[in-house]
Amino acid sequence: IDTPIRTLGHSKASIMEPTPVAPSAAGAPAAAPAAAAPTANPPPYTWSQTLRDVTVLFLVPAGTRAKFVQCEFRANHLRFALSGQHPIIDAPLHAEVIPGECFWQMEDKGAGREVTLTLTKRNQQNWWACVCQGDPLIDTSKIEPENSKLSDLDSETRAMVEKMMFDQQQKARGLPTSEEQHKQDILKKFMAEHPEMDFSQAKIQ
Repeated sequence: IDTPIRTLGHSKASIMEPTPVAPSAAGAPAAAPAAAAPTANPPPYTWSQTLRDVTVLFLVPAGTRAKFVQCEFRANHLRFALSGQHPIIDAPLHAEVIPGECFWQMEDKGAGREVTLTLTKRNQQNWWACVCQGDPLIDTSKIEPENSKLSDLDSETRAMVEKMMFDQQQKARGLPTSEEQHKQDILKKFMAEHPEMDFSQAKIQ
């Protein structure tokens, strides 16, 4: 389901400002900054996500050609660099992706160029709190679908998205999911109807 999420795509709470790579005197790609330490500056990219995939944007110097870009997608690891330079990212991912469905593209952006990475999630029912492990985290419990986007979905799909959102928020708060709550309600009803029975050892599976 590719419903864009306002909280992750465009809010100050979730978007990381990119650090442009300075152009070299020779016009070739300049040295890219090393990947940020876990507690250092924000990562040198912006990102957004849907339930299906994660989009990562990098700013690179004007004149950067596709042959200068080195991008390696692995199930649990991402490496992105410009030829002959330190990797901009070389770190384990927050969660697993499907390498064969990941890709990148590049286009002109202002005075430079922009490289867009699309990471297809293996688990397409969860939100990511970050792109790479050690990066600043966002609060996934605050993610809410845009009403205008949800209204475009059929009733069954919309109900499924809203249920997943509710369950994500409940898990983040340490509360029962909708399915767990349903089981608890059934047990409570059964207990009320059979007061003569001992439910002290009853467990919800």
